[in-house]
Amino acid sequence: MQKLDRGIISPYDMKKTKNRIIYGVMILAILVMVISMLYPMTVTLFNGLKPNKEVNSFPPTYFPNHWVWGNYSKAWNYIDLPGFLVNTLKIFVGNMAATVVIIGFAAFSLSKLNVPLQKYVYVFFMITLFIPPTTYIIPNFINLKDLGLLNTFWAFWLPAGASAYYMMIQKQFFDSINNEIFESSRIDGASEIRNFFQIAFPLSLPIFATLAIFVFSSAWNDWYWPSLVMHGDKTYPLAVAIVKYVLNVRRLDTNIKFALLTLVSLPPVVIFLIFQKFIIRGLNIGSVKG
Repeated sequence: MQKLDRGIISPYDMKKTKNRIIYGVMILAILVMVISMLYPMTVTLFNGLKPNKEVNSFPPTYFPNHWVWGNYSKAWNYIDLPGFLVNTLKIFVGNMAATVVIIGFAAFSLSKLNVPLQKYVYVFFMITLFIPPTTYIIPNFINLKDLGLLNTFWAFWLPAGASAYYMMIQKQFFDSINNEIFESSRIDGASEIRNFFQIAFPLSLPIFATLAIFVFSSAWNDWYWPSLVMHGDKTYPLAVAIVKYVLNVRRLDTNIKFALLTLVSLPPVVIFLIFQKFIIRGLNIGSVKG
């Protein structure tokens, strides 16, 4: 008799009417979720391809009756998208550097070094996860103002080095690395900084790839904090520019607005689809110690 691999639902389970009904309901729920997520994205895409009169017509149409591909070229030239994109990438690169160096050193120290009161220090950082982020927006703003760092990218880079959640993920990953590797390196005379960059960092590329996607998503989508600390076109990230020059502008044609929103929403989706395996792998590895 041939032995079959048993999954969550085996062929034997599917012979039961009750299981088939439950399985069908699950598939239906997934389809509803997929449609509810894809519908607003596709509506935005197709509205960016319609004439402005058709976008504002009632009843609305899903597919364009007249395809106007020139809307996207007008949208691209409407504002300095490359310049605002560069500002967003500067925020991402600085935030990622703070995540790797500052938070990475902290996680490595708590995981592999004999830090005094190590457990209490770790618990202290974990307690901060229960504090709502809105409670420290004003203190952070006042501190940055006193330091003269408003309207500079340091207003993003410095707070990025204080994420307890990212530290927890990295520490759990470092805990899974065998301590004998670092002991052998110390016997050979390697410093702890060298242990971090030459041993811990290469072995932790999956978790850093995961964090890079999270940091990128945060830098791309964040609007509220940049609108508080940035006050000029030369420093505005993409999200602030979209709100200021697209969403809040009444005289701009609606189809051009949809085209701009499509242009700025597609890159994160593409990046996620390309690197989604790193997210799943990194979270699975970082959440299991051993």
